Order: sequence, then C-alpha cells, then structure tokens
Amino acid sequence: MTSPETQKLVVVTGASTGMGASTARELARQGFHVLAGVRRDRDADAIRSTGIEPLLLDITEPEHVAALAARVTDDQRPLHALVNNAGIQVNAPAEALPLPEWRRVFEVNLFGHIAVTQALLPALLRSKGRVINISSVGGKVAMATYGAYAGAKFALEAVSDSLRREVAPLGVQVVVVEPGGVRTEIAARGVVTANQLAARMTPEQDERYGGLVKANNSLMASGTASGLTADAAARVIAKAVTTRRPRTRYTAGRDAALITRLTRILPDRALDLILAANLRRHYPKTAAA
Repeated sequence: MTSPETQKLVVVTGASTGMGASTARELARQGFHVLAGVRRDRDADAIRSTGIEPLLLDITEPEHVAALAARVTDDQRPLHALVNNAGIQVNAPAEALPLPEWRRVFEVNLFGHIAVTQALLPALLRSKGRVINISSVGGKVAMATYGAYAGAKFALEAVSDSLRREVAPLGVQVVVVEPGGVRTEIAARGVVTANQLAARMTPEQDERYGGLVKANNSLMASGTASGLTADAAARVIAKAVTTRRPRTRYTAGRDAALITRLTRILPDRALDLILAANLRRHYPKTAAA
C-alpha cells in the first residue's frame, strides 16, 4: 500500500553526509519525498535513491535558495517539514578568530537557515507544516573556543523561540533538536580547521592558547568517538518531523541531555569548574595547568 507520507515533501539541508544524509534516508524510508540539499554533484549521486531527490543547495547563496523555493512551489504535494541541518564547526579562541571567520560561521549556521525558512514559510503556512532547526548542545553551553559556533547556535535557539510564537497561531510548529557528540565528519573537519586557525596565531596567542586548542581538539575527537551514530541522531530528528504533537525541543544523546540539565540547575561558576576539569584531562602533559 502507498503510505500517506508519499504525498508529502520534506526539505533537508546539509544532506551530503552525516546527520543530514541519515535523516534524508530515514524520512524516505518512512515514505516522504525528500528534497535533499547537497553541495556537490558527487554528493547528489551518492544520496540519490527512491524517495530522495538531491538538489544543489548552498544556503548562503540567494539563487540556490530561490531555486529551492521554486521547486517546492511547483510541486503539488504539500511541504510537511523543513529540516534546517546545514552547518559548519569552527573553533578558535575569540582573540585569535579573524572577524571574517566569525561572519562565515554566522552566515552558514544562522543566516542561511533564516533565508531558507523565509523562502519556504509560505508553503509551510499553506500546509500547516513544521520547521525543525538542528541546534546543538552548544546552543545551551558555550565551551572555550566555541564562541562563534555556540554564538550562532544560541542565536538559532532564540530565533526558533521567536518564530514558534509567531507562527503557532497560524498552524506551523517549530521544533529544536539539540545533539551532543555525533559520529560524523563535522568534528574531524572542525579539528582540521582549528589547527589551520591555530597556525595563524601570533607567538603570544600561541603561548596563551596553544595548549587549550590541543586539549579542545582531543576532547572533540573523544566526544565524537563515544557519541551517537548519525543514524541514531536521525531517528530523533525524524521523530520531531513525524510526531503529531512534537515537543518544542529534543536532545539527541545522553551527553546532550546531561549538559542541558546542568545548565538549568548549576550557577555559572560551578559549570565553569566542571567544564574546565573535563577539558584539563585532554591537555598535553607539558601544557596541563
């Protein structure tokens, strides 16, 4: 029998790899027709399958966003959900991160999502669909070197709250998903980027932050290795897409659930001590403090 979901569209941005690709496959398995945003032709070839239609989509390019909106408008099927998943991870001490890099992080991790949401809201309003914003545990707690990344995620959380209150009376639901460590390529790429940025630090900055960068890279690698699989995270996202009355927020992973609880009950200084102790274990032996 044909599933009723085959008559519905879902857009998933950042579907080339990781959680986005796994989410596209999970939703297609459940019967949705998924418009999967990818960055390269080879990524499109890799993900194309029954129920998955890849589209070249850079969410920071207005022409790509307009083409996506036109594709949705031209389809007779209702748009059930937009999953704003695209993102990049850039870690560096605030002093050492060039301002253009701050802007790039916000362009991808915040403004790009806003652009896609604005473009697709007319379709979502017609279908009384939903927006699923993929935030992060970094949208609740900003660890050292996460200023740009967490700043954009904190902002995405606030935008999600505001949008939810604007469109709930119009029948559109807005849901935030907050993953912790997930075994995807984003952390590995983040370590490469962190090392590239660290290589550009002045000698004085390297003396101040060199050990911190190495410790954070080790912590990222450790958290990723012990984190959820992309498929497990995708099932949480799919739940947010399909549950009739979804919660406003879902965590993905035990680490995310624990940290978000701690942010609600601990004062800032106590949380600082816990995070510092966790990071200290990852410092190079000669740099531990």
